[in-house]
Amino acid sequence: MAAAAAALERRLRTNPDIPASARGDALSMATAATDLLRSGLSKGEAAARLRREGPNVLTRTEHRSVARIVGAVLREPMFALLLAAAGLYALIGDPVEALVLLAFAGLSVSIAVIQQSRSQRVIEALRDLASPRAFVVRDAERLRVPGREVVQGDVLLLVEGDRVAADAVILTHDHLEIDESVLTGESVPVSKRAADEDCIADITNEPVPAPGGPDLPYAFSGTLVVRGTASALVVATGDRSEIGKIARALKTIKEGPSSLERQTRQLVVRFAAAGVAVSVLAAVLYGILRGQWLEGVLGGIALGMAMLPEEFPLVLTVFTVMGAWRLSRANVLTRRPAAIEALGAATVLCTDKTGTLTQNRMTVGALRAGAHRWNGSSQHKVPGREFGDLLRSAILACDPLLMDPMERALHALSVEADVGPGTAASLVKAYPLTPQLLAVTQIWRLPDQGRLLIASKGAPEAIGRVCGLVDDEIETLRAQVNELASQGMRVLGVARGECSDADVPRTPTSMRLDFVGLVGFIDPLRASVPTAVADCRSAGIRVVMITGDYPVTARSIARQAGIDAQEVLTGEELNQLDDRALRERVSRVNVFARITPQQKLRVVMSLQATGAVVAMTGDGVNDAPALKAADIGIAMGQRGTDVAREAAALVLLDDDFGSIVHGIRLGRRIYDNLRKAMQYIFAIHIPVAGLALLPISMGRPLVLTPMLIALLELIIDPACSVILEAEPQERRIMHRPPRDPRSSLFSRDLVVWSALQGVVALVTVSAAYLLATWQGLEEAQSRAAAFAALVSVNFALVFVNRTFGTSVRSAVRGGSAVLWWGIAAALVILTAVFRLPWLRAFLGLGALRPDTVLVSLGAGFGVLLALQYAKGAWRRSLIR
Repeated sequence: MAAAAAALERRLRTNPDIPASARGDALSMATAATDLLRSGLSKGEAAARLRREGPNVLTRTEHRSVARIVGAVLREPMFALLLAAAGLYALIGDPVEALVLLAFAGLSVSIAVIQQSRSQRVIEALRDLASPRAFVVRDAERLRVPGREVVQGDVLLLVEGDRVAADAVILTHDHLEIDESVLTGESVPVSKRAADEDCIADITNEPVPAPGGPDLPYAFSGTLVVRGTASALVVATGDRSEIGKIARALKTIKEGPSSLERQTRQLVVRFAAAGVAVSVLAAVLYGILRGQWLEGVLGGIALGMAMLPEEFPLVLTVFTVMGAWRLSRANVLTRRPAAIEALGAATVLCTDKTGTLTQNRMTVGALRAGAHRWNGSSQHKVPGREFGDLLRSAILACDPLLMDPMERALHALSVEADVGPGTAASLVKAYPLTPQLLAVTQIWRLPDQGRLLIASKGAPEAIGRVCGLVDDEIETLRAQVNELASQGMRVLGVARGECSDADVPRTPTSMRLDFVGLVGFIDPLRASVPTAVADCRSAGIRVVMITGDYPVTARSIARQAGIDAQEVLTGEELNQLDDRALRERVSRVNVFARITPQQKLRVVMSLQATGAVVAMTGDGVNDAPALKAADIGIAMGQRGTDVAREAAALVLLDDDFGSIVHGIRLGRRIYDNLRKAMQYIFAIHIPVAGLALLPISMGRPLVLTPMLIALLELIIDPACSVILEAEPQERRIMHRPPRDPRSSLFSRDLVVWSALQGVVALVTVSAAYLLATWQGLEEAQSRAAAFAALVSVNFALVFVNRTFGTSVRSAVRGGSAVLWWGIAAALVILTAVFRLPWLRAFLGLGALRPDTVLVSLGAGFGVLLALQYAKGAWRRSLIR
């Protein structure tokens, strides 16, 4: 490859027909190819190219600009009603009130635009987190970077399960196969080959050929690596890639509305229909009975504004987006909004061991080679003479391109012991791990040996099988493995052999190798795991560990984590069970060992068949079916493949089990607060609508004019969409059983409880209004008394719905800073309204008398007391 790149560089420098710009870019690629195995691009050069070329993303047509957001808000029914009211005020000769209503309309638009723009920014940030990652070489380091940061000239390292981040020419590969169906429509993966000198040279003279067909030396952006590994040189990014050229023909996949969205739409439609019917009827009756048609239309508009629950879709959007943002701060990325709703219903949490329960920071804890023993805790240097063959063979069985934590630990120990295969070894053939043989085998050519060297490492029982160990040897091996596994170590067996070029075996199972020894790896338990498992247990969530590890190791780690490990089911035993027997076993087994990714799917489906709501973690390509089948699929963000991430509903950014439990806690909080907001919206619209309808039925002047309702909306909207969203979690949120997954957000209990709140509030506000009229107060003062009582009751409903607690103390205690800042802002506005005579007169309000103020405060406090007392009978329904 270095020779091909050097020849390309000479050709570029001497060919006058190649434009200078193309020559410069190609020379950069040639230089990158020459330095591939050494350093790749420097981080500084990559950053400079990123600034110059732009991010590696396709043009997003779904981005909502501020203009589009404003346009959507202007089409909202509430805005149309405000405009209609302003037009009517202009017609009856009151231009000032018309202008003020227009100002209210503009303020409403501004608030909605700010909230939706913030949601848009959050969505953009989460989309960047969710974008595919790329493995690149920079400054001689292998780094995982966001796909958007890949630049032309980068060296990509491709591995099974990853999405290709950009168009690239393949430099080296090992059994590489890529699914290009996203570009070609062909579902069969195609094999690839490494580029030769002529192919690299053609990059500067001819366009990259179209995808499709086997043995092309190119990998294309958006395609999927289904087998093997490779290194490749990036030649096109973003809109310059093959998928970018046809981006206009590609439609963004949009999922249908969630269950919550469908319920919300149905509810808004029903409310709107009822509101329109009642508003028209009220306007007609007002006009017929009193002959004041303009007043009747204004009253109808006011009633329509009072009954229209436009906050429902706003709340659902804000809670979903902000919930996803809060989860991302807990290192849990939400790919599907419905997962937020499902988190609170999870009853079983299936988790991997390595990297999730443990730190994924492997160190070699023990070596066994014949009669020789070495323990990492002994602080003694590894004797190279006794363990040289074991370490060399283990390293030769490692992936030369991409090393996992265990392989890195082996390399570190071999450097410390000063043993290794040397840099001149060349790989002849590799046999990946398969469900039939849980071992990796590689054949190498060493310059100082005439024959080829075979090295294999994997599950001790698999290694023992290919070595042909007899019964006594198997028993001795099992005793050594159990000794190490009981200390929580992950144990690998190592074997070696030789063959000639003519005798390279077709499969690793046909080899006869010599057993060399055992390597035990220590992967400490994460400090957060025992507490997180205890939280799950108190929350009624059963934790199940599913691992490919040895049963004794799995049991040891499970006990350290606090997982009940009295019974362990292995993959071999699982295969002997039919579906009915497996359902019976999974209902009581919490540790599954030596499980393959294919068996995970059976475990998940069996758990679901018992009625469990299953959350499951996974990271590999073969985990995708189980992640998709689980009620809540959780992919690993650091060590997970892109296929697993795409199949999952959530992505764990730090691979930490504690983050999963924190995510469940947040999911419960988000769902709780969403229910609280919906209850509040239901409740507050009843007294508002009732107060708009009451004067019409009594033949009195309007109490709530469109202007007063618009002012009230400035208090209601932030209360339900911002204040209640920011409320902290309930005190014992992880000490109650999971929510019934069949329960509806808009359940009968919620509707009845909200209606009860609304009726109590309406009776109280109506009583305050009737008291003012009975006292003979003038119209403006009666209106002021009713409006003040309504605002006071509104605050009471906020406090009632912000917690599930039944005492007055629990309702007013604590709370987020947003709550108190919101209330303070509302009080400042109301103080200005009632203290400034010109503003009070403009709104049609009279001065508040001291006794009226006391009545208003008493109305709010009375509603708070009554509803907190009544809440005790509804609390069980509210929190399930």
